[in-house]
Amino acid sequence: MHDNTYRHPRAGWPGRLFAALANSARVAKARQAILSRLPFLTLRSDVRDVVYVSWLVDAAAAQRLLPPGVRLWQRDGKTPFTVLTYRHGHFGPALLGPLRRLLPSPLQSNWRLYLAHTPPGAPDVPCVFFLKNIMDSVPHALGTRLFSDILPTHLAEAMRLDVSATQARCTIAPGAGSAPPLDFQADIIESKTLDGDWQALFGNWRDAVAFLACQDAAIAHVPRNGKLVFGEIDLPIDLDQVQALTASRAGCGLLGQLPPLSPPFAFLVPQVPFKALSERLL
Repeated sequence: MHDNTYRHPRAGWPGRLFAALANSARVAKARQAILSRLPFLTLRSDVRDVVYVSWLVDAAAAQRLLPPGVRLWQRDGKTPFTVLTYRHGHFGPALLGPLRRLLPSPLQSNWRLYLAHTPPGAPDVPCVFFLKNIMDSVPHALGTRLFSDILPTHLAEAMRLDVSATQARCTIAPGAGSAPPLDFQADIIESKTLDGDWQALFGNWRDAVAFLACQDAAIAHVPRNGKLVFGEIDLPIDLDQVQALTASRAGCGLLGQLPPLSPPFAFLVPQVPFKALSERLL
């Protein structure tokens, strides 16, 4: 099972306080008791510059990171592992309407595996399992820990996302914290082709992108009670707008536990509207 205990990237009493709150089962239980009786507050963001990088990894090793009863999608002992890093566009409650423009736009990185099917009690939709979630904002990292179970969020000491007309780069520096490191750089290219391993699994570039990017839900493990949390999302990616990337550097902090069996496959989604629609314990 993968550990998502929060550790602050900087020493001192504020970091110790943040960690105590982020890891508190008592606070989480109180929040769950209150919010489970209220309607879910739909969240929106005008997401942009979404950099996806994926590896085919050893399926047996990946399966060991998941809780019992959760089964990976796999073929011939391989399963995709994806890191997507992006910039929010005024992330916050949809009910704010135009006032949402006043909200900040943090960086976020989601690290996930793909499921063969959703767990019992959840609708049968394309679904991923969140291994890690990293943000560059203290209020957002702590807020997702305090008010949600679906995002096991870690705070990066430094996080960077740069996208130009020709290149994309994203980095995560964890400092002394629990965020995993990332160092990815790629060129934007015209050719939309797959290498042998990816082609054997998905056939063509467009189908591979659709599988890796188009999901309706995610689940995560809730350590305090051993349950799973299920969240529904709306992420209408226009596949015609997706750009191909070829990686020149692709370092990732989980590849020691998930031995890669392929070169990285990467692409860029320039922009997409995002909604978080629901969250519930299974």
